[in-house]
Amino acid sequence: MTSTRLYINVDHVATVREARRTDEPDPVAAALLCETAGAEGITAHLREDRRHIQDLDVERLRASVRVLNLELATSPGVVALACRLRPYQATLVPERREEITTEGGLDLSRPHPMLRETIRSLEESGARVSLFIDPDLSTIDAAKDLGVPAVELHTGRYANSWRRGVAALDELRQAARHAADMGLFVHAGHGLTYANVAPVAAIPEIEELNIGHSVVSRSIMVGMNAAVSEMREAMQLGAGS
Repeated sequence: MTSTRLYINVDHVATVREARRTDEPDPVAAALLCETAGAEGITAHLREDRRHIQDLDVERLRASVRVLNLELATSPGVVALACRLRPYQATLVPERREEITTEGGLDLSRPHPMLRETIRSLEESGARVSLFIDPDLSTIDAAKDLGVPAVELHTGRYANSWRRGVAALDELRQAARHAADMGLFVHAGHGLTYANVAPVAAIPEIEELNIGHSVVSRSIMVGMNAAVSEMREAMQLGAGS
């Protein structure tokens, strides 16, 4: 069993800033506080519509934090920026303008020439590529065929149903085991909170959790340092079970 890494997504620090189109709160300052509190990495999603994180944020994060996981779709301009900045990790996600947040994993059931080209470009730039996918065995097989080293399992179904039963958790367990057996590094994220993170953190194959909204929301009440520390404690409850 590996010790699960915690990556904090700082998108919604930028969401608050963009509500007033001003310069605060600063997602880079928030990211540094997260690192001080024990986060192993920082995640940010540079969307094509730039609704929260901006290009300059990514440039400053790349120059400031120890480990940057940049989420992005296959938009050529965003991919070009990622290739120039060379984050430690680039996680490819689906993206729709009308969605509030990412609503599911990449559809790998059909050929995606642009996705393959994006993976190639990112890998050539030196970034470690991960694919954000649903916890579906055939999708994991397709991700393996694309040659990426890692996948991030979409935990949205679990986050929406964890109080009503264990089916979605069992799905995550099976998917994580299958991905690890295929030789993939396994990450997970979406909708994870202090209340529901422990069972996911207890899945031995999952090495990394990406959590944003819950931590940023909690930080308003207790500060970023305490919010990150509390999430780490919640994860450890699962790891010790």
